[in-house]
Amino acid sequence: MKPLFARCVAFLLSAFCSTAGASSLDLNGIAGGGNYNVSVKSFAEMKFSTVYKQQYDFSCGSAALASLLTFHYGDGVNEQSVFTEMFQHGEQEKIKKLGFSLLDMKNYLQRRGYRSDGFKINLDQLVAANSPAITIINANGYLHFVIIKGITAQRVLVGDPAKGVHIVPRDEFEAMWEKRILFLIHADESIGTGNFQSQKEWAARLAPLGDAIDRSSLAEYHVLIRGQVPGPFDF
Repeated sequence: MKPLFARCVAFLLSAFCSTAGASSLDLNGIAGGGNYNVSVKSFAEMKFSTVYKQQYDFSCGSAALASLLTFHYGDGVNEQSVFTEMFQHGEQEKIKKLGFSLLDMKNYLQRRGYRSDGFKINLDQLVAANSPAITIINANGYLHFVIIKGITAQRVLVGDPAKGVHIVPRDEFEAMWEKRILFLIHADESIGTGNFQSQKEWAARLAPLGDAIDRSSLAEYHVLIRGQVPGPFDF
């Protein structure tokens, strides 16, 4: 395959990544071409690959708990089923006004055979516990349930039912968290910790596209490299 053709194929394939699903790229009739079946996910889908997107403004609690069970403990449940059961067994009038509480989550987990508790511990202690946790953050005045999926000295990997999985600078997260309770499930170490501090998730969130090119440098990039004229068989 000609070098210029290879670059064109790479560009076309990357363009397909903005569309979800399986796509077919037809390059027949082009030297070195053919049919390419490309399985792609949009960046929005990638963000929600290990956390459920909340369906309602007030359902972050059920989405966070369903995500924790499904993606960290291998207990596949969806947001709707968790929401329905917690509402049916909870103080419904209070839930309508304030949303779900950590006690609602604890009671739900107990009915499924899990032990869980809230702890007043810091992030370093959570790292030592090697366990994911649900907590509440203050997002611009709005209290919101999220999952802590990983922690380093500088960053926190957050599973957010509203925004998806993303990385927050640690000092910024601690300001939003305000040292609230961390809610953990008691389980065998091999069950819940497998996806805590997942290197795959860290890598995907740190640099899905690499570093952006500055504005002035963009002018240096064209479809054709400067000074290179395509030959008759390059396309």
